[in-house]
Amino acid sequence: MLNKVSIALQSAFPKALLETTKFRNELTFRVKKENIREISQFLKEELGFNLCVDICGADRFNEEPRFEVIYNLMNLEHNTRIRLKVWLEEAKPHLPSVISVWPAADWYERETYDMFGIVFVNHPDMRRIYMPEDFEYFPMRKEFPLVGVPGSIPLPEFDERAQNLDAGKRYNQGQRI
Repeated sequence: MLNKVSIALQSAFPKALLETTKFRNELTFRVKKENIREISQFLKEELGFNLCVDICGADRFNEEPRFEVIYNLMNLEHNTRIRLKVWLEEAKPHLPSVISVWPAADWYERETYDMFGIVFVNHPDMRRIYMPEDFEYFPMRKEFPLVGVPGSIPLPEFDERAQNLDAGKRYNQGQRI
């Protein structure tokens, strides 16, 4: 089945496929962002990848392009998994939404937006899930402060046995550590 998927994608989208890798009997295709929706449609309708298991982001930080969006897909009939990857520039991390292909992508795209700031164009409800709407940071980006944003929501009370108890208390009082 994996060979069939690889051949079908290469013949249908020869210019959109940038890289194909195989690791532990799973295929990963890196594709152009402009083609993600039509490739997704093809995978679902022609090759039976009817389940979007997950969509997540990755911050490659010091590399260009900086961001990566990963689509984990599954063909339930043949019990086959593949992965699509799209790389995005930091200056404009925008990507077409695939909700019209897999409605389950709704939550995953919003979560990726909330954590990385990656915008899914034509998403019907692109707003934050976990963070407040006015929160200006994206917590999964690598430049996000490890101890959080000073002066924001306080951390929970520390265990008295914690090694940096004093620093935690100062942070909860709004001090920069």
